[in-house]
Amino acid sequence: MLDPRLFRTDLDFVKGQLERRSFDFNPDAYLELEAKRKQVQVKTQELQNERNSRSKAIGQAKAKGEDVQPLLDQVQHLGDELKAAEAALAEIQVDMEALMESIPNILDESVPAGKSEEFNLEISRWGEQPVFDFEAKDHVDLGTKLQGIDFELGVKIASSRFVVLNGPLARLQRAIIQLMLDTHTDEHGYSETYVPYLANAESLRGTGQLPKFAADLFKASDDPALYLIPTAEVPVTNIVRDVIVEAKELPLKFVCHSPCFRSEAGAYGRDVRGMIRQHQFEKVELVQIVKPEESAAAHETLTAHAENILKKLDLPYRKMLLCAGDTGFSSAKTYDLEVWLPGQGAYREISSCSNFKDFQARRLQARWRNPETGKPELLHTLNGSGLAAGRTLIAVMENYQDAEGRIRIPDALLPYMGGLTVIG
Repeated sequence: MLDPRLFRTDLDFVKGQLERRSFDFNPDAYLELEAKRKQVQVKTQELQNERNSRSKAIGQAKAKGEDVQPLLDQVQHLGDELKAAEAALAEIQVDMEALMESIPNILDESVPAGKSEEFNLEISRWGEQPVFDFEAKDHVDLGTKLQGIDFELGVKIASSRFVVLNGPLARLQRAIIQLMLDTHTDEHGYSETYVPYLANAESLRGTGQLPKFAADLFKASDDPALYLIPTAEVPVTNIVRDVIVEAKELPLKFVCHSPCFRSEAGAYGRDVRGMIRQHQFEKVELVQIVKPEESAAAHETLTAHAENILKKLDLPYRKMLLCAGDTGFSSAKTYDLEVWLPGQGAYREISSCSNFKDFQARRLQARWRNPETGKPELLHTLNGSGLAAGRTLIAVMENYQDAEGRIRIPDALLPYMGGLTVIG
């Protein structure tokens, strides 16, 4: 959520920044609601002051032995007016909060212009794309031949966009996850955490999934309202909800492996083949909670940590800075890491690393105590996939295939594969 004071002091700036996103913001509607809020708030304060003054007069009259019934009648009348004013103010504040929750984050000034992914900016590339003397197969054909990927069984057990992994391929995904966790904890200094796979509405509202992206969530229950987590970002970032962190504890760095559940409501008809876009998938998530002045550097570092996994696995990738129109709702700046998939002959997203600045922290009331002032201030939050395990599995399968459809195990994963060096 953006700072409401920014709307009151520099509405033209807000309007201009939201235009970068092609977000349809109506300043007149905001100004009308804000004027109504001010009017009702002033009236409420006047009624409160008058009630307090009359109550004081009643006390003085009682002390003098005077008849206070006329004064009591006046106070009762004021009380009814005050209740009505407070109810009207509360209703306006609900409308204002709903409006503010619908408005995306302001983009970092370094984010390039553009309305779609075609305008994303390539920052760098790493690794050499493998050259095969045979036609590269995609992970679906490879996995089917190896009897390690079963989409039909996923449909039988659940529905489309679910999959069952078997045997060595299931172990390979587990090895990938273990490599990620070991690297991020032992080398990058993250603290591993385990979290619930269900989150309440308040948690999802805090990180920005609700109310805007309700259609993308799987709702598990109504009373209480609980949702399957779309990413570990939600429960992990909520660790600091309504918390004031001491400066000496910062930065906080968490790594968490979890399944993720997404309805993919906005992706109908996209990536219907294979494991690219599933309702359930595994991910290792990186979350950092930092001081505001450190978030830009933390964003670069967190992204480098995700890149390190790709380098360990010797998977070719490119780093993309997302343009204004492709940057997510809550993010101020996002890098996507796109891995090379020979079976598709294309780079595909495997990690998205974002700096949210204080956007999530304001919703969460996640703060730190600045020792220079002694006062609480909003933190900055960041997260990124380090990496998406299923897509990493796909990348390993397609980049390490041979002409017979076997999969060679990357050197970095050999310690986790129980002596297995080749699948097939």
